[in-house]
Amino acid sequence: MKIKNLFLAGLFMLSACTLWGQAKKPIIMVIPSDAYCNRAGYVTTYQDANGKTVTVADYEKAFIQDEELRLAISELSTIMSNRQFPLKDLEATLKNLKNQSIEQALFEGSAGGSIVESPLDKIKRTAKADIIMDLDFSVKKNGPRKYISFNLRGLDAYTNKVITAVSGDGKPSSSASIGLLIEEAVLNYMDSFNASLQNHFNDMFENGREVAISIKMTNNCPIALSDDVEFMGETVQLQDILDYWMDENTVGRRFSRANAGDNFIDYEQVRIPLYKTVLGKERAIDARGFAVDLGKFLNKEPFNLPYKIYERGLGNVWIVIGE
Repeated sequence: MKIKNLFLAGLFMLSACTLWGQAKKPIIMVIPSDAYCNRAGYVTTYQDANGKTVTVADYEKAFIQDEELRLAISELSTIMSNRQFPLKDLEATLKNLKNQSIEQALFEGSAGGSIVESPLDKIKRTAKADIIMDLDFSVKKNGPRKYISFNLRGLDAYTNKVITAVSGDGKPSSSASIGLLIEEAVLNYMDSFNASLQNHFNDMFENGREVAISIKMTNNCPIALSDDVEFMGETVQLQDILDYWMDENTVGRRFSRANAGDNFIDYEQVRIPLYKTVLGKERAIDARGFAVDLGKFLNKEPFNLPYKIYERGLGNVWIVIGE
């Protein structure tokens, strides 16, 4: 019986270690680069928060019209999957966004307003990938043979910062498919590329994920950020209390106040934990989850301030305080 119990305990620990190892891999999503979409004419426009018309990549159009692109992204996704990286599929994410569009329209109609997001920000927020692999490539000819010239970047999905990048040309072939040409072109670079992605993700485990949090007060908010409040036996300004909360809840107390006024504060380089305990279980936390905790803090005594959370992409959240 004792041997059996030891065996079961060992099996449980092995399973737990395996799951933990899998959990520590960053979630990847492969997308075509803006440069590729612009060259091919896969673009659309939207109105930004300032009413300006912005031209951006039209991924749905690209997938419908470009078989070579679909093959290239599929092959690159397979390469990452074979290296045990969990993946989010761009095409599936686009379909999910379509299904959400009617609900979003109903919300905007009932709430009387919304936060403008770019199409890419909506994709990132829906997919919740950790890292974006941004692929630009072109098929070139050398006599009767074809080869791939490519540029591949790894981007932090929350900050858009470049983690690593590689570029090069594949071997010419007269018979290979686009998928095989992509594989031959990028394969020699993938070990160092993936190592950089993993190192970045490991750093997030140790030092937190970087996001941006903005606090904004409505015109009818009963308090300004420079007003004094009784808190923990002292009289301090509300903005200093917000700094205190950030100091207590960020990883390594790492954050910076980029801009501030009587009715707003913009925090940048806010390092949040990757996980938090909810109902006794560890769950992944994103910028919205972190902002909700701050909103709940402001909604309690002695503040009693109503709030709403607005997401501007995956790593940028507004907390709007007031009715």
